Amino acid sequence: MDTRTALLDSAERAARQRGFDAFSYADLARDVGIRKASIHHHFPKKADLAFDLLERYASAFMDTLAQIEAIDRSAAHKLSAYLDLYRDAVDGGTQLCLCVAFSAGRANLPDPVLQRLNQFHEDSAAWLKRVFTEAETDGSIPGVSDPAAEAHATLALMEGAQLLSRAAGEISPFDRATASFRSRLSTQ
Repeated sequence: MDTRTALLDSAERAARQRGFDAFSYADLARDVGIRKASIHHHFPKKADLAFDLLERYASAFMDTLAQIEAIDRSAAHKLSAYLDLYRDAVDGGTQLCLCVAFSAGRANLPDPVLQRLNQFHEDSAAWLKRVFTEAETDGSIPGVSDPAAEAHATLALMEGAQLLSRAAGEISPFDRATASFRSRLSTQ
């Protein structure tokens, strides 16, 4: 693995477990086994690291959604896989997905990072809207009347459920928060 990738991996772990403001370049240097000054070669400012980290994460997340869309048959199956993606990201309550961690600590993020974070949310909501629109056709999710509203509510539910789970340090708050949504997913 190259140094840049190792730094991104280390920073992502730290941000997801402790928040973006809760680690320094010294922490990354210690974790990766390089000098702190070497990090500046790859990421001159922490803002550069934040942007590249978010860009990598968002790209991988959207690739995963594309895979879900390609493999799963019904809208309910796709949304169940989406819910599982968010549930798995909590890792039993020990961390958050990167975009939730960045959203929670947005006060100290520079504008380009906030713009990319907002784009991630827009892209996620657009994917969800497409799936809820599909649900109107395939009937796999009862009661869908406004796919855009459903998409935004689902995104908020997933991110909020992660925060509850992380605050408790266990997965059960996520499961309780998403139980009603999961029960709507008729995967018959």
